Amino acid sequence: MKTRRRNFKKDYQAPNFWPSFTDVMSTIALVLFFLMLLAYIQNMVTGNKLLHNIAKLEEKELELENVEYELAIQKTELEKIRAEAERIGNDLAISQKEIDKQREIIATSNEELDELRTKLATIAVLRLDILEKVKYSIESELGRTTIRGEELVAIGDNANIIINESLVFETNSYDIKPEGRKLLDQFAIAFEKILDDRNIRNYIDSINIEGHTDDVGTSSYNRELSAKRSAEVVNYLMSSNPQLEKKYASFFATVGFSKFRPITLEISETAREKNRRIEIKIAIKDSSIQDIIEDYLNETNEKLRLIQGDLYEE
Repeated sequence: MKTRRRNFKKDYQAPNFWPSFTDVMSTIALVLFFLMLLAYIQNMVTGNKLLHNIAKLEEKELELENVEYELAIQKTELEKIRAEAERIGNDLAISQKEIDKQREIIATSNEELDELRTKLATIAVLRLDILEKVKYSIESELGRTTIRGEELVAIGDNANIIINESLVFETNSYDIKPEGRKLLDQFAIAFEKILDDRNIRNYIDSINIEGHTDDVGTSSYNRELSAKRSAEVVNYLMSSNPQLEKKYASFFATVGFSKFRPITLEISETAREKNRRIEIKIAIKDSSIQDIIEDYLNETNEKLRLIQGDLYEE
């Protein structure tokens, strides 16, 4: 019994742990290797991605630089445009001022022109106004018509006083009829009153007594007859009112037109009666009209000079 127990103890050996530990260490090393390999591979992938991203970033930076360069160019162009717009705005402001000044000049010129027209219209009406006064003076003393209903005096389309020949002269005569003398007496008084008014007299150049005949007879005979009749009328006016001759004889003139200025071209006795006449024409001084025009031009030029001076100062 004892022998068997002894043999059993002899055959028993302690367990060996080193192979298992080596296996574990190998396994750990292998795991670590794979981990390192994975880390290396991941690092390579990450590096590639990083390089790719860096390339893209550089590309974006280059694009950004191009955009900034374009923006700088656009900014420069915008500043130029702003400067040009400002210059144009200044030019427009100056132009507007000039336009306003031109409008002011035009308005001033129109005002002056209206004033000139008014003055010239006043002169144009002056002749008619004088003749109307003469006509009224005659009619207030002798009436408007003769016993036969003939109008004593009329104002024609040419703004002349017309006296029918039959009221003053016999046919083919330059001797004044008695009833004609009464009519001319009133004319002599009326003309003196008119010429006594300096405001009117200063505009009058002459008072023309015009003789007109009909178409019967020769031109030379009618010319002589019309001239003698106009001269006879003036002579009678001066003799009727000596003050008229003394003060204003230089205003009166005679004209004989013969048959060459008829009122009507009809051929009839009625038409011939209209053409046989004495006309009284008031001639206005050209210098009066010229003075008005010169005053207008001087005033206008002075105003324009002042306006233009203000424009240059601005």
